Amino acid sequence: MPAMSDILLRVGRLNYVWTNTESLLIYIIAHLLKVEKDAAIIVFLTLNTTRARIDLVERLAKLSSTPVEDSRAVLELMGRLKRESKMRNKYNHCIYSFDENGEISSTQLMRLVEDDRHVKYGKVEQLDLREIERLENSIKEIVEISKALWIFIRASPTFHDEL
Repeated sequence: MPAMSDILLRVGRLNYVWTNTESLLIYIIAHLLKVEKDAAIIVFLTLNTTRARIDLVERLAKLSSTPVEDSRAVLELMGRLKRESKMRNKYNHCIYSFDENGEISSTQLMRLVEDDRHVKYGKVEQLDLREIERLENSIKEIVEISKALWIFIRASPTFHDEL
């Protein structure tokens, strides 16, 4: 089992790269709506979930007024971001189980799954070396998405280098 500090360090890195990457949606919104950054910030902050922000960006990208190359690029990046959101959501909305040495041994999702006859909750997954590798790969992918978003943003006529 990986040490608790190793797991928490990775979860912290996951949150750090996710937050930085999600904030780039402000520039994508500004580009797609053809508005200044301040207006895009208001839209971004008014939508208080990642899911709502990605949905907005995808819907704007699908408008007939959006150039085809922009639409393709944005939809591809949002698809990648949505895939990685599963890992981010898992580690932000789980509880941890500990072994006899006080180390994290598994995650338990705090989510209901129900069918016609049963309600289940708390899917348990082992936090082993394979899972740590998945977490590391997710962090790397989010960083790559961030880089790709920056390439798109810098090519946008609405981007002003005032960061």
